[in-house]
Amino acid sequence: MKKKPDASLKGKKPVNKAKTKTLVYRNPSHIHNKLKRSEMYGKYLQQKRKAKDEQKKIREEQLGEDVQKPVPKTIDNTREVEPTSVLENDLEVAADEADDEFAPYFDDDVKPKILITTRPRPSQNVFYFIADLQMLIPNLEFYPRQSYSIKEICQFAINRDYTHLIVLSEKSKVCNGFTISHLQKHHDTGLAGPTAFFKVSNVVTAKNIPKHGKATSHIPELNLHGFGTRLGHRVGRILGSLFPHQAQFQGRQVVTFHNQRDYIFVRHHRYIFNEKKKEEKKSKEAKKDEGPPVKARLQELGPRFSLKLRWVQEGIFDTMHGEYEWFHKRKEMDTSRRKFHL
Repeated sequence: MKKKPDASLKGKKPVNKAKTKTLVYRNPSHIHNKLKRSEMYGKYLQQKRKAKDEQKKIREEQLGEDVQKPVPKTIDNTREVEPTSVLENDLEVAADEADDEFAPYFDDDVKPKILITTRPRPSQNVFYFIADLQMLIPNLEFYPRQSYSIKEICQFAINRDYTHLIVLSEKSKVCNGFTISHLQKHHDTGLAGPTAFFKVSNVVTAKNIPKHGKATSHIPELNLHGFGTRLGHRVGRILGSLFPHQAQFQGRQVVTFHNQRDYIFVRHHRYIFNEKKKEEKKSKEAKKDEGPPVKARLQELGPRFSLKLRWVQEGIFDTMHGEYEWFHKRKEMDTSRRKFHL
């Protein structure tokens, strides 16, 4: 006799409720067909990732909800302690900086006036970079190098009351050097300086930045971040002295010098705050998902480049007879990946 189907099915096919075993893929390196091997390798990685996530979930359930996740070790949080690290509210450092060469700029008693030049016979790419620097740094004026030496240009700038001199060098039509020389004399010692030389890398001009904005003539805000040692403070004040310290906030522009692992990343942004429109009353859960009522957005203006300090010299630029405050010696100083100087 034929077995009658269950009345509850009413013409539907019975569902097989038996547990199906998941296929276990192994490393398909033995498969000779390239297309099939790549397909099976993708499935193998997917299954391996899924198994790892399941093990992690089981481990978290066993430990409980109150267990804190371990902080991953990075080069930044495992860096070697620098003996010259500066603590917050360090009175000695504050007293030194209140009477150094750059105090009049940070107190806004003196406004910087900067002259920029290049190496002899520069390429066209350097002029695009200079045009962007003129939008980045206020009161920046270009003077062609021609056949003059840097010492002659320094004297020329001093006679015309410039406060800083910037010299750009290049190799293979790419800017690779950035020299800053402070020209004004200190009121106590009567000496000018210091002079700092940076290696330049990863130069991106404003026109090559996607969706970039156009900078206005407003004085930008200045953000010096990550300079934690005595040398770092010195370098931060050299860079900070290039800018006036009465920012025009209506321009909503900010220049950032961010130090990370002794590389100084230079960025130029415009910011805007958007307030969310008030709508009808919502539930508490919906309000939690909304986030903050004010949202900040950034637009990069350019240029974008990175600096790496090579040396700091006392006085005006003088490679023959000048004394160095600090010189980067790779074999002696770079003994560990976790040792940083700024």
